Amino acid sequence: MASLVAALFIFFLLRLGDALSVDYYAETCPQAEAAVMEAVKRATANDNTVPAALLRMHFHDCFVRGCDASVLLNSKGNNTAEKDGPPNISLHAFYVIDNAKKAVEKLCPGVVSCADILALAARDAVALSGGPKWEVPKGRKDGRVSKASESTQLPAPTLDFSQLKQSFSQRGLSTKDLVALTGGHTLGFAHCSSFQNRIHNFDANHDVDPSMNPGFAARLRKVCPAHNKVKNAGSAMDSTTTVFDNAYYKLLIQGKGLFSSDEALLTHPKTKQLASRFAASQQEFFEAFVKSMIRMGSIQGGQEVRKDCRVVNQ
Repeated sequence: MASLVAALFIFFLLRLGDALSVDYYAETCPQAEAAVMEAVKRATANDNTVPAALLRMHFHDCFVRGCDASVLLNSKGNNTAEKDGPPNISLHAFYVIDNAKKAVEKLCPGVVSCADILALAARDAVALSGGPKWEVPKGRKDGRVSKASESTQLPAPTLDFSQLKQSFSQRGLSTKDLVALTGGHTLGFAHCSSFQNRIHNFDANHDVDPSMNPGFAARLRKVCPAHNKVKNAGSAMDSTTTVFDNAYYKLLIQGKGLFSSDEALLTHPKTKQLASRFAASQQEFFEAFVKSMIRMGSIQGGQEVRKDCRVVNQ
């Protein structure tokens, strides 16, 4: 019964996604995309971690209740919102979405959803970092529910391949989507806690994950000692942390992926082959990433267009 409910839920979300259109605001707010791009560009000029933050924020939004901007809502009263759940504590750059929303509201009040602004901002973040640019289907609505307890539905960095596959398939996403979207790890930074399990007390026979490049593991152990007390210690996700490229895959197949979930892509023939293809061809990665972002971005379930991205309409 539970699997049937899950299947119907996914079908419902995907059917909603059918209503999205790249021309959704062509008449009602034609300057919306330019306003969002300007907000992202201005923030990125002051802080080069913004693109990684926005891409991650969009992913975290879509994987809980669909792409409904529920991750943007503030906690209120007795309700702790998604953004304050454990996997989301390190999310930042919410102010960029606030600034974009204010700019768009001046152009056309009450027309453009926060969910669409976040989807556009994620696209712009990738493009400004040297990655591909694509037409974002629009028409999402904003949700009214945000619960920290549901943030545990996000795929954790410790998941193995079967767990990752299940997480993505429950949202109507394929194995290829899994590999392509994980390529988003080409941007950003990871705290020690996200990969500590691989470099200390890995299992009964190994202190370090034997699948990890020894030199890479040694460097990580210096940055993240067993009893690390440095709050923001960690490592860049790949060698070009502010550039959207295929360096992530090149490092991954050398045993230099950070997370267990990264390494998991090499434990299955199909995903290993895809990772190798993306390492060999940045163009192929870009094309797959765009298609997967559009698919992921079509999972939605909101009901309104919020006036303020942090609070539901009264």
